[in-house]
Amino acid sequence: MTTRRRFVGIAAAAAAGAFTRSDRIRAASAPAPVSARVPAAERRFRSEAVESTLAEVKGAIRDPELAALFENCLPNTLDTTVRHQQIDGRPDTFVITGDIAAMWLRDSSAQVWPYVPLAPRDAKLRALLAGVVNRQARCILIDPYANAFNDGPHGSEWSSDITDMKPELHERKWEIDSLCYPVRLAHGYWKATGDTAIFDETWQRAMALVLRTFREQQQLDGPGPYTFQRKTPRGSDTLYLEGRGNPTRPCGLIHSAFRPSDDSCLYPFLIPSNLFAVVSLRQLAEIHEAVLKKPDFARDCRALADQIAGAVDRHAKDRHKDFGTIYAYEVDGFDNRLFMDDANIPSLLSLPYLGVCAADNIVYKNTRRFVLSPENPYFFRSATAEGIGGPHVGLGWIWPMSVIMRALTSTDAEEIRGCLDTLKRTHAGTGFMHESFWKDDPQKFTRKWFAWANTLFGELILKLYAERRELLG
Repeated sequence: MTTRRRFVGIAAAAAAGAFTRSDRIRAASAPAPVSARVPAAERRFRSEAVESTLAEVKGAIRDPELAALFENCLPNTLDTTVRHQQIDGRPDTFVITGDIAAMWLRDSSAQVWPYVPLAPRDAKLRALLAGVVNRQARCILIDPYANAFNDGPHGSEWSSDITDMKPELHERKWEIDSLCYPVRLAHGYWKATGDTAIFDETWQRAMALVLRTFREQQQLDGPGPYTFQRKTPRGSDTLYLEGRGNPTRPCGLIHSAFRPSDDSCLYPFLIPSNLFAVVSLRQLAEIHEAVLKKPDFARDCRALADQIAGAVDRHAKDRHKDFGTIYAYEVDGFDNRLFMDDANIPSLLSLPYLGVCAADNIVYKNTRRFVLSPENPYFFRSATAEGIGGPHVGLGWIWPMSVIMRALTSTDAEEIRGCLDTLKRTHAGTGFMHESFWKDDPQKFTRKWFAWANTLFGELILKLYAERRELLG
């Protein structure tokens, strides 16, 4: 998340968003956190279903520190980042990331995802979630290549980027997952609530644009319309070759200029995102067939999904000397492959979480062993902690998101307990998750207010409460 690099430590205030910004402040040790939620009168949205679930689950957690983290993190998106209203008689919800007042299609979807199962028993929450779906459809229609949007045509600090910037855009980095996440949210909301009102004409036009953009970025008939350059000292913030990125041999995979970290791809066929697109296209097909009665569109979605899946099988798997057949992170169609993983989701680690494969899939299991080993150049281990980071913040910085995802995709009780212990040891006494922490000193961390990581942690605790309650001791 290129514009989000913030190095901070603990300040006197405990609530997320209430800290004073600083550069790499080393924080003093702090006691186990108590409730660090913003005061009730200052919360942006209240859901009775979320509050009752919070009380129920917290009451079952025997570890007081884990209970406090859950109480702080699960409602953080609702407490601090949403603006809900009605536009033209329909719900509309704008969701900021936290310390940046812009809405990422990826983050906004992920931030509200843990609330989806609670929506059937809370009409206000259903309206808020429907509002996110509605706003995302409108954003996609503004520009399907943009990753982040303003709440209106206000311009951006990145307005000088050499691309087709518009005043409604915060940033215009083309990332496959930016179009997958809104599909995942709409499909999940429909499955949870049965509400089909979100699938209106605006949403249908946006989804037609999703399909068109995916096809366009297969680049089977030429390079397509997207280019991006930025005047910056950071090579990962811009693209090679006049804004088109490194060359590829078209093979059916979709090009992604940037990763979900908002860092540029080395090889433009980003495999976790292509596999996420396969899932999203099949979800789109299901909606258009079962709800909208548009079998031709459904057939087109399934055909593209099958083409991408076949290309992944042909181009993105290789035999590793130590781990057997694994997925590459990026490829280029010329048989060049990049073997690594990044903490941001979609990642190779997250494939079962996103519905790509089962956790016991042999290629996934091999890949998982690889990405959680020193053979992954962005896996970091110290006497304090271990986990995956990425080039976005730099070497040696572990992302709590990767530790949470490791637990979410694990079937091993001891591994899950180890992840929970790591998360307790590395929140630096703030009671919240961060973007990253320094492997040798968790008191050094980036982003004091990062709602996606907070609600992802809440989602982990909800999953353990439902499936492995004995691990919450």
